Amino acid sequence: MGKRRLLMASVSTGLGLVFASGAGAAQDEETNVQNLPPVEVTAPPPSTARRTAPTRPVARAGAPSSASPKTRLYVYPTSPGTGRGLDVDKVPSAINAVDASQIKRTASPDIAVALQQYVPGLSINEVTGNPFQPDVQFRGFVASPLAGTPQGLAVYQNGVRINEAFSDIVNWDLIPTAAIRSAVVVTNNPAFGLNALGGAIDLQMKNGFNYQGAEIDIMGGSFGRIQGSAQWGKQVDNNWAVYGALEGIHDNGFRNFSASDVRRFYGDVGYRFEGNEFHLNMGLANNSLAGPSTVPAELLQQYWGATYTTPQTTSNKVGYLNLTGKVEATPTWTFEGTAHLRGFKQNTVDGNPTDAQPCDADATLLCFGEVNPLTGFQPPANGLNGAQLVNPFAPGAILGEIDRTSTRSTTFGVSGQATNSDQLFGHENRFVIGASYDVSSTRFTGSAELGTVGTNYVVTGSGIFLGPSGEPTSIGPVSLRTVNQYQGLYALDTFNVDDRFAVTAGGRFNAAHVSLMDQLGTALNGDHQYDRFNPIIGGTYKITSEVTAYAGYSEANRVPTPLELGCADPARPCIIGQFLIADPPLQQVVSKTVEAGFRGTKELNIGSFGWKIGGFRATNYDDILATPIPGLTGFGFFQNVGRTRRQGIEAEVSLKSNVLQFQASYAFLDARFLDALLLGSNSPFADADGNIQVLPGNQIPRLPRHLIKASVEYAVTDVWKVGGDALFVSSQYFVEDQSNQFPKLPSYAVFNLHTSYQITKNLQIYGRVNNIFDNRYSTLGTFFDREALPNFANGGAEFTDPRSLSPARPRAFYAGMRVTF
Repeated sequence: MGKRRLLMASVSTGLGLVFASGAGAAQDEETNVQNLPPVEVTAPPPSTARRTAPTRPVARAGAPSSASPKTRLYVYPTSPGTGRGLDVDKVPSAINAVDASQIKRTASPDIAVALQQYVPGLSINEVTGNPFQPDVQFRGFVASPLAGTPQGLAVYQNGVRINEAFSDIVNWDLIPTAAIRSAVVVTNNPAFGLNALGGAIDLQMKNGFNYQGAEIDIMGGSFGRIQGSAQWGKQVDNNWAVYGALEGIHDNGFRNFSASDVRRFYGDVGYRFEGNEFHLNMGLANNSLAGPSTVPAELLQQYWGATYTTPQTTSNKVGYLNLTGKVEATPTWTFEGTAHLRGFKQNTVDGNPTDAQPCDADATLLCFGEVNPLTGFQPPANGLNGAQLVNPFAPGAILGEIDRTSTRSTTFGVSGQATNSDQLFGHENRFVIGASYDVSSTRFTGSAELGTVGTNYVVTGSGIFLGPSGEPTSIGPVSLRTVNQYQGLYALDTFNVDDRFAVTAGGRFNAAHVSLMDQLGTALNGDHQYDRFNPIIGGTYKITSEVTAYAGYSEANRVPTPLELGCADPARPCIIGQFLIADPPLQQVVSKTVEAGFRGTKELNIGSFGWKIGGFRATNYDDILATPIPGLTGFGFFQNVGRTRRQGIEAEVSLKSNVLQFQASYAFLDARFLDALLLGSNSPFADADGNIQVLPGNQIPRLPRHLIKASVEYAVTDVWKVGGDALFVSSQYFVEDQSNQFPKLPSYAVFNLHTSYQITKNLQIYGRVNNIFDNRYSTLGTFFDREALPNFANGGAEFTDPRSLSPARPRAFYAGMRVTF
């Protein structure tokens, strides 16, 4: 009965001091109602030294057995390190966490699916047309695999930032989902460095100390999906542990030309003694992905699996090695360090329409673009030797081009952090100071091969490559070397004014140096330095033992990427994400955020009940936007667009027990431009020059205002579970409709069901049906050049509908088997 009372008291306070235990970590790790995994702590013995011992437990993960009592503490990360975080009731921001059991419940090899299902205000869309490369949107900020998307979220894996060096993209397909122990979305905290405008997604991985046993998981189903994973963890003795995970996925996709293969490995070797812990972990991935992207609405009306221009493929390869260490030097001082090395290689092949065409004056030659009505000059299409190309194509051939890019990045970094828990003026206090240094070298190349477009929109190459062409030059081969140097110094202090009131203050200084070195000329050469200090202040107050209030203010920044800097001249536009032309300066983006809310937990007879409600407002200064150039298919440039604002409300309730798991949330987002802008657009409401007028108060496109989510799982018997989840996403404006004149992309709702049956202690079978009502909806909409290619599905007539959509996957059935040892 005593243990039961302790459980109720600890859950209601949010501290999570669950029970005294000397047992090691179980295979299916326990989490509390906030989905946080436990940290084992050992209370220090009574002090005989001159210094007064701290009143709270000190982390001693894996300490040898002794008379000292052990408890489990639930904490939340407040800095990028892998060590112990801050007690959850003292965190002055929202708490958003997803545990390993929830990730497993989705049966998805993509962590973004679990984040969408369980984090309020977070949604995904398949802008690339590939389920392994989604855009992740949270509070109006994006972490995307698509080069050219302004990135407003930082992503960390075991304390290492994994936004890629060249364009800050996040390749979700490279993350080993089976090996994830927990995923946490941290908000309102500049300690996570660059790109954390809207927050940071912090992924902590499994190791042999917190995962023990073996598991093989095999699943197959609709659209040729075959996936399998195997993981194994073992604590060899009191000091050593090993862990490894392998994943393989094949998916044919529901659209034409959309097959993908994903292969990933993650491993960890750990050593610990007397509270000190060291890990060497490594990862490899080799993925081949097809991304058919958006497709004209008129083609979708004919066939839901239609594609526009093909090929659209991406090859992603990564290898990384991380060394982490934690030393508890004294009962109140802990030191952490990380050294990491990452190699990334990406090759893209992208079939597109082209502005190359037979010259009006002489059809035996090729020109690039239309005749200038003022000068009568039509720019030539040049070859790699600089000479104008002779037209080798048959009369009436529809020309296209295959754009190829290659990105090779090597990143090395080190970081260190010290944490002190000595009392300050007789009050509990937690002080953290840390520093990081990362340097990345990237080689980027691009080429454009002319070809012809068939009636199935497949672009067939001709072996003829474009040299510098356009007036001004807007396309041609690119060879660029970049070096990024990022340095950070941060400090955070949480001071307990009394047992109820805690104050957190601190900040981070970021310094970034970005160098561009043109390997073919001098147009791309550039050297850019950005510096900024971002403060944070916040507090929490325990209104009752079951209710906590929080509030905070912080600032964050992101610096322009080499990709953005290399394509920022409106007079010299480029194919965004592929061809870089010039290097004018861009200002760094600064975001200022205020956040406040309430949260609580309560132990009921039917389980642990949790709830939270909060609001936020984030104002961006010098926001960066990709702007298209009217009349040039696919061309554009990056520019600072002044101030934007994202504000909203998030609310959630959850219930957790051995029989029932339930979670429901609602999020409202209001995202607007605050300054007037004149932008190029393919919108049908653009003026004669191809521009739209954006007014203060216009909503930012592609961001739904309302998100409603619910998920439930019920244990019908001890061996049989059934469940489902639902998602409602409200309407949103089309990309390039910043003036809010075109009708919105319609809202949609999708429902999924799942079940599992435990045949034996070690064997489970499971099934899942996604989109059970076979709803046909699109997750993103944009506009396209209707005159670039004919509508072959309508006899070659011109397209009349300006919409280009990203269609969602139809109803899909999956079944699998999970074996544990």
